Amino acid sequence: MPQILDAQPLPVPDTAALRYLPEGPIPLGTSLVSWVAIQHGADIASGSLNLYNLTTGTNRSHDLPGRPGFAFPCDSDDTFVVGCERSLGIYNTAKNSWQPFCDGIDDDVDNTIINDGLVHGDNLIFGTKDLEFATRKAGLYLYRGSDKQLIRLRDDQICSNGKAIQTDSSGGLRLIDIDSPTRQVVSYRIDIDSGSLGEPEVVINLRDDPAVPDGAILTPDQRGIIVSMFRPEFAEYGETRLYDLSSGELKCTWRTPGSPQNTCPALVRHGDGLKLLITTAVEHMAPEIQEKCPNAGQLFLGDTDLQDNGQPLAPRYPI
Repeated sequence: MPQILDAQPLPVPDTAALRYLPEGPIPLGTSLVSWVAIQHGADIASGSLNLYNLTTGTNRSHDLPGRPGFAFPCDSDDTFVVGCERSLGIYNTAKNSWQPFCDGIDDDVDNTIINDGLVHGDNLIFGTKDLEFATRKAGLYLYRGSDKQLIRLRDDQICSNGKAIQTDSSGGLRLIDIDSPTRQVVSYRIDIDSGSLGEPEVVINLRDDPAVPDGAILTPDQRGIIVSMFRPEFAEYGETRLYDLSSGELKCTWRTPGSPQNTCPALVRHGDGLKLLITTAVEHMAPEIQEKCPNAGQLFLGDTDLQDNGQPLAPRYPI
């Protein structure tokens, strides 16, 4: 039987704007994480980068010039590489400065913005999303660090979400990817040098699930994947789940009481071991449902028994 654990709500975010659509938590160090508020309300086309200290409970919010899909720490202090609207750029939290270095992403289609992504070496792999959540026109991209080239790997996704890189038995790389409306976790062989993607293989099939898979991360040993599930209708709790990648078996579920719309997971070193930080959202939630979901939009923290191998929990982007 899968293990079931209840994660605990944190006192962050503390405003309606920041609770609307939190995503993309990234460990920065012991008890320190960043996360993005994609947008500050249903009709607000801008969001923020947030820095949260689990020990002190303090959150510092930095407004961004649009809606961020992701923000990853760089190897230079106070800097993050951010996918914002249709641009990649560097944001400096000390100077509150924004410097784009790649524009025009998805410039041949309308109504998409950058969504989830990952860092692999000096490369960025990321997707976009159709803001109407309806049409297969969103891209999946590689920004190749070796020659600063933007390469479109796919042009037929709807809402490109959770991503991870896994090394296979032959030493090659596989991209694990979620296009949320498909309700499937898939894996591709990816060749960064040639900028090419193989055929998708379904790793986990969630087509009969009432919730939609959103953000995802690998366990430290790369044998498991932790997937946050976005439940669009009322539920007493949300779920973030650990699956075995080789068998697809569900190993553990972290529940988020009073918050059904789980968006993204992150592992962080805090206290006595690895903890699971989960972002949740209020997005599109009707007022009568919000009344029944008092913790909607909060960050949650759960215990894990995952083995800490001492390796960095998240890479830094070189600039």
